[in-house]
Amino acid sequence: MFLAAITTPLVAAPSAFAEEKETQLTNTPTAPVADRRPHETTLHGTTLSDPYYWLRDQSYPVIDDADILDYVKAENAYFDAKMKPHEKLVETLFQEMKGRIKEADSSVPQKDGDWLYWVEFEEGAEYKKWYRKPASGSGEAQLILDEVAMADGKEYFRLAELSISPDGKLMAYSFDDNGSERFEARIRNLETGELLPDVIPGTLSSLVWTSGNDAILYGLANENWRTDNVRLHKLGTPVADDKLLYKEPDIGFGVGIGKTAADNYIVIATGDNETSEVYLLPADNPEAPMQLVSARQKGREYSVDEREGTLYIHTNDEHPNFRIATASVKDPGKWTTLIPGSDHSYITGLSVFREYFVIEAREDGLDQVDVRTYDAPLTPGRIKFPEATYVAGLGDNPEYHQDKLRLDYESMVTPDTVYDYDIATGKLETLKVQEIPSGYDATQYVTERVNLPSRDGKTMIPASLVYRKGTKLDGSAPMHLYAYGSYGYRVPPGFSTTRLSLVDRGMIYAIAHVRGGDDMGRAWYLAGKTTERKNTFNDFIDVARGLIAKNYTSAGRISIEGRSAGGQVMGVVYNEAPELWGAVLAGVPFVDVINTMVDDTLPLTPGEWPEWGNPITDKAAFDYMLSYSPYDNVAAKAYPPMLVSAGLNDPRVTYWEPAKWVAKLRATRTNDATLLLRTNMGAGHGGKSGRWGALREDAEEFAFVLTQLGVEK
Repeated sequence: MFLAAITTPLVAAPSAFAEEKETQLTNTPTAPVADRRPHETTLHGTTLSDPYYWLRDQSYPVIDDADILDYVKAENAYFDAKMKPHEKLVETLFQEMKGRIKEADSSVPQKDGDWLYWVEFEEGAEYKKWYRKPASGSGEAQLILDEVAMADGKEYFRLAELSISPDGKLMAYSFDDNGSERFEARIRNLETGELLPDVIPGTLSSLVWTSGNDAILYGLANENWRTDNVRLHKLGTPVADDKLLYKEPDIGFGVGIGKTAADNYIVIATGDNETSEVYLLPADNPEAPMQLVSARQKGREYSVDEREGTLYIHTNDEHPNFRIATASVKDPGKWTTLIPGSDHSYITGLSVFREYFVIEAREDGLDQVDVRTYDAPLTPGRIKFPEATYVAGLGDNPEYHQDKLRLDYESMVTPDTVYDYDIATGKLETLKVQEIPSGYDATQYVTERVNLPSRDGKTMIPASLVYRKGTKLDGSAPMHLYAYGSYGYRVPPGFSTTRLSLVDRGMIYAIAHVRGGDDMGRAWYLAGKTTERKNTFNDFIDVARGLIAKNYTSAGRISIEGRSAGGQVMGVVYNEAPELWGAVLAGVPFVDVINTMVDDTLPLTPGEWPEWGNPITDKAAFDYMLSYSPYDNVAAKAYPPMLVSAGLNDPRVTYWEPAKWVAKLRATRTNDATLLLRTNMGAGHGGKSGRWGALREDAEEFAFVLTQLGVEK
């Protein structure tokens, strides 16, 4: 055994925390002080002290320990008290943000079979309503799902899946009403409005219909909140009798379900963050033996679609930037290159249609969309977009045969735009431009992309900026710098109405495209994971220093933000370069790296080892993680102001990570800068649900930034 735990009992305290009395003269609220209860773990010969271990409820995912709940509630009360003087600013920001959102709004209808489908927000509504009407043009609009009614009286609501049967008569959907991401699936007859008796609790997957319209495939979350299975439910039969079609033996792999474009096959895909394996099932006979496309090979990722008996495979087996290969359904493991991998073009997606296929790629960090025919697959049919810097990609294209492609487009100064691209003429038709009721003039804003030197002396790190015309670039402007930098996910330089509340107050908004994302290709991602993880943190600091050197801003005038794995970035740079930051927003931050990554009972841990390393079996990985883990590297130093957010029901970054981190910071730091923890008691990883609840949290966070930087009082 590599891991041994030693717990030293402590004499019971009268409460889990001691809250100091408010100073009578100033009536200033004081922060809760968490108990320190000795707890040690020894791994690879290193003993780690974790005095706030007790903040993890041992009955998790049930959280009912009174001491823990009292402490979290006390932190929330402290947050409320510290933010109370800024209530007016929060309300001002909220109304600004709300004023930029069209309250009564709808999506552009899209045809799928015999119907046109769309969603609507009503005036003032937090949630959507889902509609359809006959594509023939005759017939009334039909309300098929009412999120407003489903969410009524609930603190949290999230619709996860909505899937229409091939004949258009039935709808399967799943939802979560507490933020735990354990979804209940239901089925409705759309012709009668009747809710069928079939109820499947605990789903964590897509809901995929068979061709016969009489059964769905789904996956259940296991006891560790992982989807390791695929089941078949036949309508009208007991859920207990559902047939298990697939069970994944590797605890680090998760299972997903989908369908090929022509609806001929159901796809069962299993994998972790670096390896995948795909099986095919006939959509009209899901109980037939599954057909393996190609057995898993560590480090090889691939996905599959099908057209007329030929498989189209998107894979990184020969080049990190992926290639497109083909194979016969009859011999699926024999792959032939159709489009080779390229150092210059990073193939991010493949979509198959009847007469053509679409390659989504990124070149020099810029999105490209190519429409290619099967008889000339190497000839790019590149769609041209109107700006030099933008974000673009396929939108909702549900049908196998489409004469027009639905596209989404935006930039840091251009609101979200929905296009139809005519395949025959090559012309873009604008269907909808995001409306900003309070007004917006793009000519009053400037966007830039700058490259900044990293400390390695070889790599230039891009940053995307937006600011108002006339903003002084003499070092005096405050800046808000955002990053994520994990899992090969880039932060696209797109449009946001929310950030205008910072930019319109003279702040520069910047995105650091750090390694760990795939902004500059697959190699960019690989250079920020496992043993290269510190590149992500160094890049962020180097971007900040580079922007200071170019006089965009100055040290102490920068607020920074990251969520989840991006919150880990905030934790590391908070420890390593506190002098640079004027305020920090750390959302649901992954900061207790060692303790989380050695606990394979937690939902995501085994699947995360390829991303971070396995500290249980690998001493080098343990030592490397320990050297940057934010919780383990808190030191006696002056730290800048910070607002940390958490979700009590969060299954991804558990609530105790931010709680322990804040408690340790309070006890260790040498100054008294504002340090706040806000825990959503009825939500999970994404914070509050609904348009306005989430927007108010944004307003609170921006009020914190503006007041800490002195931009607003």
